[in-house]
Amino acid sequence: MINPTVVDLSRLQFALTALYHFQFVPLTLGLTFLLAAMETVYVITGKQIYKDMTLFWGKLFGINFAIGVATGLTMEFEFGTNWSMYSHFVGDVFGTPLAIEGLMAFFMESTFVGLMFFGWDRLSKPAHLVVTYLVALGSNLSALWILIANGFMQDPVGAKFDPTTMRMQFKSFGALVFSADAQAKFVHTTVAGFVCGSMFVMGISAFYLLRRQHRDFALRSFRMAALFGVIASLAVITLGDASGRLDDLLQPSKLAAMEGLWHTTTPPAAPWTLFAIPNDKAQKNLYPIGIPYVLTPLVAHDFTSAIPGVFALERDAKPKIVNGMKAIVALKAYGATHDPAALAEFRKHENDMGYGFLAQRFAPDQDLSKVTPSNLPTILDRAARETIPNVFVEFWAFRLMVALGVAFLIVFAFGAYYSLKNELEKHPWVLKAAMYAIPLPVLTTLFGWITAENGRQPWTVFGWLPTFISASSHSVGYMVFSLVGFALLYSAFIAAELYLLFKYARLGPGYHGATVRPVESAARPAFGQPGYAADKPWQ
Repeated sequence: MINPTVVDLSRLQFALTALYHFQFVPLTLGLTFLLAAMETVYVITGKQIYKDMTLFWGKLFGINFAIGVATGLTMEFEFGTNWSMYSHFVGDVFGTPLAIEGLMAFFMESTFVGLMFFGWDRLSKPAHLVVTYLVALGSNLSALWILIANGFMQDPVGAKFDPTTMRMQFKSFGALVFSADAQAKFVHTTVAGFVCGSMFVMGISAFYLLRRQHRDFALRSFRMAALFGVIASLAVITLGDASGRLDDLLQPSKLAAMEGLWHTTTPPAAPWTLFAIPNDKAQKNLYPIGIPYVLTPLVAHDFTSAIPGVFALERDAKPKIVNGMKAIVALKAYGATHDPAALAEFRKHENDMGYGFLAQRFAPDQDLSKVTPSNLPTILDRAARETIPNVFVEFWAFRLMVALGVAFLIVFAFGAYYSLKNELEKHPWVLKAAMYAIPLPVLTTLFGWITAENGRQPWTVFGWLPTFISASSHSVGYMVFSLVGFALLYSAFIAAELYLLFKYARLGPGYHGATVRPVESAARPAFGQPGYAADKPWQ
């Protein structure tokens, strides 16, 4: 088996590169449709200011898009370099949606990005608008195919294990594409991107308003972003509930960790835990605070369903582990002799094969043939406990994601309300809240990614392939060297992104050739004083 330190370093490296890259993806997804909306208003009304908005926010989108591409290219290579067993096991299935993403969505997006930036004077207004929508479509199609690949890791449908090649083979491409997990994650992730894009535009617009710069431009940008953000926030909360329901059906261990459930609930009085400090070692919650009668309808959408806790899930895993051990022994025998009887024995237990791999980790010398009646109970206990993800991480990543999501809805709602009433500048606290919240939606999407991926552990392919046997057999020194290298490189990318975004956002739309009003005089009345918002550009 692979050195556990190498496995841990491989996981850390992929987690860091994924988290670095995922900081750019949601903003790209959200800004594309905001740009399309702004340009649509320009084409319909002919007002120059909406073209100025599209040009300015498009420049900031371009910076983010370029850095996002640079950070994303290396991730697909990591599957081959650091996760060779995983690539061998599922490469035929997992590689297909990634190839489609590169050949269709990424090339489509990249091609039309160039036309969007350089085609203003070469295309008619309707033609350029179509190009902008195609950029938005390409970005979201790219996310779709990547999340289809990830959905297979979460719920491996559409494939069947071949004991001869020791690989997962396609059974149904349609089942892979229309996987419930993949589709739920796609809509939830993309709409979360809309929230990121909305807060980005709204927050920078608020910055201009607080500095009394580019007022007409900022007010219009703020209004569009706030309205878009309200809709997106309501949608992401609703779709998040659907994803939670899916976890209850497909990955109950993830749900138990998200809710900090050690014991199976007693409906309908089961409390939803607002606060606790889960102790994974002792398997209990410290200082829990909950709301009774909320958890059952929230998760199960009824008042009668019991939600299994960690202890019940560990107990239920033990028969699967026993069957999985039989499957691994039979698979090994079939590989050596091609005995039809061994194949038949494997087929009886093949759906639990992954649990046998988990048990193999704790067997003497990692050899299941050395399991005896005396050491079997210990192996079962340790393997069963291994089926539960880190509860502390899952519990708090989920709660921070939810809490921030609700906070965004509040900020968007107040921003939209005061903007529609033309009273936005009378409430500087709304502007300050929007400005300070700019990075928080990106942070929230990272918490969502942690919730999804930590909750999948201990599997790379849920129920089939454990993480600890998926990695490549590198040396510890190699992994440390590559990890440090990636961390430095990606930190440089983030520094470049922040520098460019700050620079061009501070310069403002006038620097980009937009036709905007000059900066108002410093003598203009302050917030809340008579005359400050006397002129109303919306009328």
